Amino acid sequence: MRFAHLADVHIGAWRDPALKNMNLEAFRRAIHMILEKNVDFVLIAGDLFNTPMPSLEHLKQTVGLLKRLRKQNIPVYVVPGSHDYSPGGRTIIDVLEEAELLVNVMQGEVIGNKLRLMFTVDKKTGAKITGVRGKRGSLEKKDFELLDVKPLEEEQGFKIFMFHTSLDELKPEEMEKMESMPASEMPRGFDYYAGGHVHIVEHKDIEDYHNLVYPGPVFPANFAELWKLGRGGFYVYDDTNQTGKNKLEFIPLNIKNTYKIEVSADNKTPEVINHELEAKIQQKEFNHTIVLLKVGGKLKSGKPSDIDFKNFFRELYNKSTYFVMRNTSQLSSKEMEEVNVSSGSAEQLEEELIKKHLGRAPVFLSEKEECTIKKLIQLMSEEQKEGEKKYEYEARMKKEADEALGF
Repeated sequence: MRFAHLADVHIGAWRDPALKNMNLEAFRRAIHMILEKNVDFVLIAGDLFNTPMPSLEHLKQTVGLLKRLRKQNIPVYVVPGSHDYSPGGRTIIDVLEEAELLVNVMQGEVIGNKLRLMFTVDKKTGAKITGVRGKRGSLEKKDFELLDVKPLEEEQGFKIFMFHTSLDELKPEEMEKMESMPASEMPRGFDYYAGGHVHIVEHKDIEDYHNLVYPGPVFPANFAELWKLGRGGFYVYDDTNQTGKNKLEFIPLNIKNTYKIEVSADNKTPEVINHELEAKIQQKEFNHTIVLLKVGGKLKSGKPSDIDFKNFFRELYNKSTYFVMRNTSQLSSKEMEEVNVSSGSAEQLEEELIKKHLGRAPVFLSEKEECTIKKLIQLMSEEQKEGEKKYEYEARMKKEADEALGF
C-alpha cells in the first residue's frame, strides 16, 4: 500500500494578510502532490483548521480540495486535534464527515471504566486504522488512561494508530516544558503510528513501537518554526517496491523561500547594528522570499528603538521581498537593565521601582510627576465593578486617567 501522512495543517493560522493563506496554499500543494503519488489513502493527524469553527472562505476552499481526493476515490482518515477540539465536542470535522469528505477514526465507546476503540478498515488495502483525538491542555491523556489496549494489540493485519499528542521519546530539547506522555501509553505492535501536534519532522523506531512518525506542519505557524524548519511538508509511506522493506519518504512543501538574517547586538551601538544589517543584504535580491530577522544581545549604548528597522525593512521590500518578520525579544540595552528592589508592601515596592528607574532616565521628573506615575499604577490595578458594564468600565478608566494626567 501507499499512503500520505499529514498533520497540523492549521488553515487560518496566520492573521497577517500577507501570510493568512499560506497554510491553505500549502495544503493545496500537498493535495496536488498526493494525487501525483497515486496514494491509496490520506491520514491527517489533527489540526486541519486552526479553530473549531473556521471562516466560510477557508471552509469553502478546503471542501473543494477534499472533493478532489474523493473524486479519485482516495479516502481521508483523521483524528481531531487540539485546535479542532471544542469543549462541546462538536466541530467542523463532524460536518465534513457528514458530507463524506473524511472519516474520523476515533470511534468507540466507554464500557465500565475502559475506552474500547473500534477499527476503521480501508476498503482498498484492508489497513485497519484507529486513534485518539487531541484536546486543549493535553486533556487527551485521560483518554489514553482509559484506553483498553488489549483488543487493539490482539487484532491481526496491517494496523495504523493515529494520535495528536507529544511523546517523551520524540520531544526535542527546546520543547522540554511541553506536556507529553511515554509511547507505552499507546497500544503495542502497530505497523505505523501517525502523530501530530508537535511541529517537528521526526521518525523513530523503539521496542514494540515501529514507525513513530511526526511529519511536522504543512506550513510553519510562527516565526520560530519558520526559522527552524524553513518550510513544511508531509510523509509518504510506500511498501509497493517489492523489496520487502518499508519506504518512508519526506515530501517538502516549498511555498515561499526563506532567508535568515541574524545579528548579535552585544557591546555594539545602534549605529554599528545599522551598518551590519545593511551589509547583510548588499547585492542581494529576495524575490518572493520571507526574510526572517533576529537581533539579540545587550547594546553598548542607546536603545533598541535607535536601530533603524524601518529603513532596513524599506530596503528589503525594494528588493522584492515578499514579507519581513522580526524577532527582537532577546534585544536589550544597559538603559533597560532589570532593577532589583527590596521586600515590602505593594506601595513601597512601586515607589522604590519608580525611583530606581527614574535614576537611570536621562530626564528629570518632579515630585508631582512621580506622584502622577503612582496614581496611574494604582488606577490600572482597578477591576470592573460588580454590575458595571464593559463600556462603562472603559469610559470610567479613561476619564480617571485623563484626570490623573491633568487633561
